[in-house]
Formats: sequence, C-alpha cells, structure tokens
Amino acid sequence: MEDAFARLGEGGMLVFPTETFYALGCLPQDARTLERLFAVKGRPPDRPLPLLAGDFWRVLESFALSPAEEALCRRFWPGPLTVLLTPRIAFPDLIRNRRGRVAVRVSPHPVAAALASGCGLLTATSANISGRPPASRPEDLDEELLARLGEGDGVLPDLPHPEGGLPSTIVELPEGEGGLRILRQGAIPASMLAIGG
Repeated sequence: MEDAFARLGEGGMLVFPTETFYALGCLPQDARTLERLFAVKGRPPDRPLPLLAGDFWRVLESFALSPAEEALCRRFWPGPLTVLLTPRIAFPDLIRNRRGRVAVRVSPHPVAAALASGCGLLTATSANISGRPPASRPEDLDEELLARLGEGDGVLPDLPHPEGGLPSTIVELPEGEGGLRILRQGAIPASMLAIGG
C-alpha cells in the first residue's frame, strides 16, 4: 500500500479493486495526470471523473450537502451509490460537470477505502478502455489499457476481488426542484431510493 501511495503522490495512476469493478484512479487535483488518464482510457472529456472519499467526514469537509443529500448519503454509504454534490473546494474541469457538481461515493471495499482515506479523495473510473466491459477479476483487466500505463503507474490486484454485477447507481437531488433524479441505474435499485423510503 505504501508503494501505491507513493505512485499516486508522484503523479501516477493506479488500477485498484472497488466493491463493483476494478477502477483506474489518480489524485483529483493533479490536472496533468487527469489529462493522461482520459487519454489512456479514451474517455470523452465531457464525461467528468467520479471520486471516492475515504469516509463521510471527508465528504462533509469537501462538499456542501443539503439535508436531503446528507440523509441519502448516510443511508447508503459506504456502498455503491454515487451522488452528485456541490464542492466546497476547487476541482479541475475534468472532475466537475457543467453545473460545477462532482460525483462522489464512499466505497465499502477495504482496499479502495484505504486508498481514498490515505489520499483524502481519489478518482475512480472503471479500469477499461471506454466502451468496453469492466473487470471484476485481475485476469479480465483490459490488456490494451494496461499496456498504455506508464512506468510511474501501477496495478493493485489485492483481495478481495470486486463483486462485479452492476456498477454504482448515480443520482442527483437537483437544487430547488425536489425529488431525486437517477442518472444511471446500477447496484442500488430505484425502489430503494425513494426519499423517506
């Protein structure tokens, strides 16, 4: 794990397990590495990267949550629910959407949680070339993506393996509109997300 932190701190990217699939991540304030990650993955620049936070307190430090957002996050975190939140701190454009919001979740996976805790915040997009299937086992990792990694990057295939299945559900509570908008249906079904449900 110390080697992983060193790589990230020196501008490297890291492949690591989460509760759903293997992720490709870097430090979110490192604009140069963010650009390289987009190039390695072939990800369109208009699709901001989601973040992992080490714990809920880090989220409260870094984001301004409404009471409804806080209640939703407390209910499902740690877990595969990604919520678009308004940041309190500055993030590069490749992290923020057009309204300035950032997608974030707290992972229950021990490796992902430890990495995010040690870094404060960490990007986490699926470790595959954009448009290809994500991987839940080391042997299924995208060989082309791995070949594009540089010397300062690394792969952390530590156990437990991701569970696979569906990716995280992505939601937003639009300001002043009420209700909850599901942007991507995933591991947490819509029936569980009803406010007050």
